[in-house]
Amino acid sequence: MPRTHIILHQQTHRPMRPTSVMAIGFLLIILIGTALLMLPVSSRSGTPTMPLDALFTATSATCVTGLITVGTATHWSNFGQAVILVLIQIGGLGFMTLAALGSFVTRRRITLRERLVMSAGLNLTDTSGIVRLTQRILVGTFTCESVGAALLCLRFVPRFGLRRGLKMGVFHAVSAFCNAGFDLMGVADDPFCSLVGYVDDPLVSLTIMTLIVAGGLGFIVWSDIWDKRCFRRLRLHTKLVLAATGALLALGFVMTLLFEWSNPATLGALPVGDKLLAAAFQTVTLRTAGFNTVDQAALSGPSQAIACVLMLIGGSPGSTAGGIKTVTAAVLLLSASSALRGQVEVDAFGRRIAPRTVMNAVTMITVGVVISMSGACAIAFLEGVSFHQSLFEAISAFGTVGLTMGLTPSLGAASHIILIVLMYLGRVGVLTLGVAVFMRHREPPKMQYPVAEIFI
Repeated sequence: MPRTHIILHQQTHRPMRPTSVMAIGFLLIILIGTALLMLPVSSRSGTPTMPLDALFTATSATCVTGLITVGTATHWSNFGQAVILVLIQIGGLGFMTLAALGSFVTRRRITLRERLVMSAGLNLTDTSGIVRLTQRILVGTFTCESVGAALLCLRFVPRFGLRRGLKMGVFHAVSAFCNAGFDLMGVADDPFCSLVGYVDDPLVSLTIMTLIVAGGLGFIVWSDIWDKRCFRRLRLHTKLVLAATGALLALGFVMTLLFEWSNPATLGALPVGDKLLAAAFQTVTLRTAGFNTVDQAALSGPSQAIACVLMLIGGSPGSTAGGIKTVTAAVLLLSASSALRGQVEVDAFGRRIAPRTVMNAVTMITVGVVISMSGACAIAFLEGVSFHQSLFEAISAFGTVGLTMGLTPSLGAASHIILIVLMYLGRVGVLTLGVAVFMRHREPPKMQYPVAEIFI
């Protein structure tokens, strides 16, 4: 009897996995943000915000997406906008990274459990050097956001005045680096205009683009570049991120120019220089940023298809961006290339990629496509809208992009809940959530089945 009691006691108090802590932690932050945004002080009108609108906004901010049901500038008060900004920063860096900041300030020792959660949040498999990396993340993030805010203030302060200009610069710099896509440009007549008024402004566009790319490359990549400072000495992960990001940006830029050059509703009416700037911004913002300088609903069919692909891929692992990640897409293409060449193993830059990594990549893409398609089908059925519109919104939510064809604000409650679920799954990660839910009591297999050949 005592022996049985001890076993049950141990099983009852089994600590949560780091992945479970991440999934639950993000959910708690969303709920806290929802409660704060529902307060009368959070709205400009001084009245409580509807629970679903508050939940949608809190989820979008925490998951650094940018989809909104009410205008950020027109509906929320200064307090509400401050809550959104804090949620964006927490969502971009991860709540454990910001929690570590308190430990650094108070000189409190970070426990092994906390190191495990911090590593899981950055997609790392071990805890070696995690504290040093976290310190770099915090310093690098606040440096990039400060520089970006200063540059944006050069444009916003003369236009909006000192106080509001500083607020605009800080808000948009944080939103851009965290790949959130929230903006304060809306007015009563056009609450969802984003950065359309700055389509021909190099200072604003280039600053936002630089912040988006910097945040989307990933903290591990920047740390590796800082340490090695030579492409040949970089990790395979860093090389794949840089190669995949460069290829996707180049492909998106060329395709956008090709399909939108003569489209009068997007690039057609702009001078050549502004066309190049707008095409570059459109490509970069598809890295899950959510800002836009051209009307997404006016894009041609091929451009919308390219946008869906780039939004689904998103940014890089361990970054502020969402999506299935650039490395996932790169590994899948490398795997296909190896199969076409009759090779059994997958390699890149003189290194072999582990079979488990290939399996994870296939899983991520398969699950991502299935979830996005299912959400799109459900929204199209519930709302009676075209499938391509609902697919754009669903992929934008799952990829935590935030771009919209104007459909999200007009959707019903059920469709908004679908988008909330997609945003949460996209930010936490399907593999992370899968491990948290399905591997809580994992045991080694007791037997192995015989191998059988199938034909592909």
